[in-house]
Amino acid sequence: MGGTDGKNGTGDTGAGTGTGSGGTGADPGPDGTSAPPPALTTPRGRRPVVAALMLGMALAAIDGTIVSTAVPQIVGDLGGFTVFSWLFSGYLLAVTVTLPLYGKLSDTFGRKPVLIAGIILFLIGSVLCAAAWNMAALIAFRIVQGLGGGALQGTVQTIAADLYPLKERPRIQAKLSTVWATSAVAGPVVGGLLAGYADWRWIFLINLPVGAVALWLVVRHLHEPSRPRPAARPRVDWAGALAVFATGTLLLTALVQGGVAWPWLSAPSLGLFSISAVLAALTVVIERRAAEPIIPGWVWRRRTIASVNLALGAMGLLMVAPTVFLPTYAQSVLGLGPIAAGFVLSVMTLSWPVAAAFSDRVYNRIGFRRTAITGMSAALLILLAFPLLPYPGEPWHPALLMLLLGAALGLFQLPLIVGVQSTVGWAERGTTTASVLFCRQVGQSIGAALFGAVANGVLAGRLLDAPVTGLPDGLDAVARALEDPGALSAAATDHLRRAVDAAVDHVYIGAAGAAALALLALIVLAPRRFPVITEAAAPGTAGAADRQGTPS
Repeated sequence: MGGTDGKNGTGDTGAGTGTGSGGTGADPGPDGTSAPPPALTTPRGRRPVVAALMLGMALAAIDGTIVSTAVPQIVGDLGGFTVFSWLFSGYLLAVTVTLPLYGKLSDTFGRKPVLIAGIILFLIGSVLCAAAWNMAALIAFRIVQGLGGGALQGTVQTIAADLYPLKERPRIQAKLSTVWATSAVAGPVVGGLLAGYADWRWIFLINLPVGAVALWLVVRHLHEPSRPRPAARPRVDWAGALAVFATGTLLLTALVQGGVAWPWLSAPSLGLFSISAVLAALTVVIERRAAEPIIPGWVWRRRTIASVNLALGAMGLLMVAPTVFLPTYAQSVLGLGPIAAGFVLSVMTLSWPVAAAFSDRVYNRIGFRRTAITGMSAALLILLAFPLLPYPGEPWHPALLMLLLGAALGLFQLPLIVGVQSTVGWAERGTTTASVLFCRQVGQSIGAALFGAVANGVLAGRLLDAPVTGLPDGLDAVARALEDPGALSAAATDHLRRAVDAAVDHVYIGAAGAAALALLALIVLAPRRFPVITEAAAPGTAGAADRQGTPS
């Protein structure tokens, strides 16, 4: 578990205590030149850029929650009930598969042009979505939105790390976490109001003023330092980008649609998984031969980055339990309405940014790795406590667990993101950040497929020998039946509620297993000390860089 990640670093730290030699020792870029310092160094200059980042992140964060509340109105207007889930799946696919490409482009050509292109593409997609004439067109335009959303998510996180030295990075990361928390609460409210009192098309048009302000702030206030011209013209690995895009699209399609649109062992599932495996092998071959690969091998050869990728991928896996299955549990088992069920989940988004904001006080003392292990250990215990809740229980029972889970995950995720971003220089930070977010997104997709199969399997078993006949089969059908309990007998209603309770309990046990995998990745693979590059920059100077830290 020891080691220094194959670099010359010696420690894991949370605070940027080192200083350079008069602002001259910048971290070397891939072409042998000095990498640029953080994009801005003065607090006054940072403020409008931070505002732009928060607005850009809000565009991506609020998108899913605001659209979900308007689905009935969209389907009623455009039709296409059988395929409306692709409004979300298509967007998720586009975001996930483009993250590596945008990360590499931001390292090659700079953050600003990639962020500007992402905002513009997202806004174009929003306008097209508002003008959609049928469900197929809306799904296609949602994919266009997702192509812009991939640039927003990865580049915003990268610029946030560029803006601040290591000691101050928790501040901006906590602000971005607050954006996600606020969006989780505000999205359904805004979406419901627009769908109910205006028109569903406004849920896309409302992006335009927000995106326009963000775009103006970025163009006017984000000034990246000039970079030394490389000896050779940068080359984009378009073959690798296409291979990554094709592999990711087919794999995520198989995961998203398997068990929903077709059975897991059917020809479509087996065919998609087989083709994905072939394309993955082809991608590895292409990337090994590429001069500037989209997913460079060092992302997985460096122990720190590889372990964080795996740990956050496992976190994406476990996040499916609260975000996807808890609302169903709250409505079907506890009998809550949609708004109250949403509140049970939203308390997690309240404690998450608070814990993230204070996490630097922990990892400054014990290091990134130990802080993340502490947070995930707490999350593991909380997830295991969920199946012990009484039936049917009180709403405050799961709400309390979600409040604690948010705090535990805030203590886990932010130190890893800040820590891994701090182990690389400017020229590698975009690729590193994108790889972390990519793994987390893939984990969520795998979790949705895996835990969906678990929940439906438990339900099928509980309903097989049910004391009454004519009961629905499958989680969605059961949830819809429980929305109208008057149509069922008291015994049938109770049996369905207990079946849903058992299914969600098994999902949370599976989520606890994912938490254990995250812990295993950190304990076994992560070096005891992160090889941190400590950057110190004075206004108007290039940031110095050295490596030092404290043991974790």
